[in-house]
Amino acid sequence: MSRALCAALVVAVLSQADVVRAQAPNVVTHESTMKATIERIEKSARLVMLRDEVNGFLTVYVDPGIEVFDRLEVGDLVTVRYVESVVVKVRRDARLEDARDTTEEAKKTNKNVFHQARAVVTVEGIDSQGQTITYRTRDDRKMMHVVREKKLLDGLHVGDRIEVTLTRERAIAIDRAR
Repeated sequence: MSRALCAALVVAVLSQADVVRAQAPNVVTHESTMKATIERIEKSARLVMLRDEVNGFLTVYVDPGIEVFDRLEVGDLVTVRYVESVVVKVRRDARLEDARDTTEEAKKTNKNVFHQARAVVTVEGIDSQGQTITYRTRDDRKMMHVVREKKLLDGLHVGDRIEVTLTRERAIAIDRAR
């Protein structure tokens, strides 16, 4: 997995998870909505690659029950709702790991999983007032990100190793923008 994927995984989780508790894993499942432009469509696999306003990319599997799929075209502006789960677990003795694709493993227990990735990073700094976290990746890169939910920083300490797992399931709705 690339360095960018590891950073993106940690950013996505830290910006969307609700709470992290020391020792016990936190599982947050929520419905996400994204307004985006369709970049690519793979009709046979029912996949749609989307680009948002800040050039972030997301590929979603579109359930056969979503009839609008057959009428979508590259360049369409759409609003997509999809299910996403985040697990953040403090693992003090864990070895650092680059982001790795764990999709096949996840599909064994949940056939609705479209994509899953997991990484382990070390917390280097926490600024609860500025709502930022600094962490170090396996390849020794130091990164800092703003955390949207201040509660996410509760229970984290400098030196903690956190395992971050992001699971995306299928799109549950797609609407063309008007």
